[in-house]
Amino acid sequence: MPDFDSFSCPPPLPPGERVILGHGSGGRLSRDLLERVILPALGDCAPRSLDDSAILDGGAGNLAFTTDGHVVQPLEFPGGDIGRLAVCGAVNDLAMVGAEPVALSLGCILEEGFPLETLSRILVSAREAAREAGVYLAAGDTKVVERGKADGLFLTTSGIGRLPPGRKISGAGAKPGDIVILSGTIGDHGIAVLSAREGLGFETDLKSDVAPLNGLVAAMLAAGEVHALRDPTRGGLATALAEIAAQSGAGIELHETAIPVHGPVRAACEMLGFDPLYVANEGKLVACAAERDAREILAAMRAHPYGAEAAVIGRVREDPHHRVHLRTAIGGTRIVDMLPGEMLPRIC
Repeated sequence: MPDFDSFSCPPPLPPGERVILGHGSGGRLSRDLLERVILPALGDCAPRSLDDSAILDGGAGNLAFTTDGHVVQPLEFPGGDIGRLAVCGAVNDLAMVGAEPVALSLGCILEEGFPLETLSRILVSAREAAREAGVYLAAGDTKVVERGKADGLFLTTSGIGRLPPGRKISGAGAKPGDIVILSGTIGDHGIAVLSAREGLGFETDLKSDVAPLNGLVAAMLAAGEVHALRDPTRGGLATALAEIAAQSGAGIELHETAIPVHGPVRAACEMLGFDPLYVANEGKLVACAAERDAREILAAMRAHPYGAEAAVIGRVREDPHHRVHLRTAIGGTRIVDMLPGEMLPRIC
């Protein structure tokens, strides 16, 4: 029987003076930690933009740079593992600012006693993901800590990518009138990992959607004008769109019936009391695109394997409060905000 008491529902209260799991949710508490502690401490040595990658002056052209840590449990889950997740996470962070990934670093923190066969299998998976994305694993590092200090294996990745001249895609780039496009179903990764970890035994072949999205983004940019991109990982689609609305100073109107959700994910969410809008994804993106190009961009997405179920789910609009409104299936309206706490820890 799964330990339902360990699920954070309702979300935890705001933090006191110590780190809590919710600080890693990617939602409101993560933003609070960043703004109250991390950015003030780093001062002018840290970027002010809160996009997935920083943009650096590379002389002849700009460069994008990103870094990420991966602590998922279990390390291997339906549809993926921590190796594929680590590579795809860095690739996607670069792709979300329109950069073309060039090279990654891969750091391993290993726990004493970790099986070498499992390590080899995970690294092969990372290699295959890098090949799929067309990116080079250029540097790495390995550290081993005492038994019980690392939960098996943690991975860190950093990545650098080229940004073609004139390309400017940011969470702050959404404009009133833009069409909001989602690349496919939401919640697959979070529910697949949760099912594997908690032994929920869902009678389904549901798999994680973890995938590199740089090819999909390239197809979209060739088809039309994209102003904002975000991969809705921790915190889910709701948090990603709330961040875009806040950064852009605009509002977003969503239509619940237009948001694709696989039946097994919807059923699991209903059973567990989760909202699919807040469940994590690792192979999906949401875009705000110029209305005049929306048809071409949507067609390009649907022609790509990772965008076959792409759908228009809303529109950017003027809103002085910078809120995301959801038109519900029964005709009502509700505000969609950032994830306030930690709903599903250790999923990425």
